[in-house]
Amino acid sequence: MIKSFAHKGLEDFFYDGSKKGIQLQHAQKLSDILDRLDAAKVVKDMNFPGSDLHRLKGKMKELWSVKVSGNWRVVFGFKEGNANYVDYVDYH
Repeated sequence: MIKSFAHKGLEDFFYDGSKKGIQLQHAQKLSDILDRLDAAKVVKDMNFPGSDLHRLKGKMKELWSVKVSGNWRVVFGFKEGNANYVDYVDYH
């Protein structure tokens, strides 16, 4: 279950369907990723084809990342079966 968001636009998209704070071309992929993340019980549940699931390094080593498109990623923490600090970032 998703417990918290770091990205307000992504949170609004998840709860209300508002596409105001996201890239419009990413809407379907983000919807799929967020649905999977909300249902995930363990981090490995996010390891689906094309996800490029990986743990981040350095001071962000507690976070995980999955690919949306190009440089765009959904980044999240995972603790006690719940996703938290769900963010939507452009790595460039």
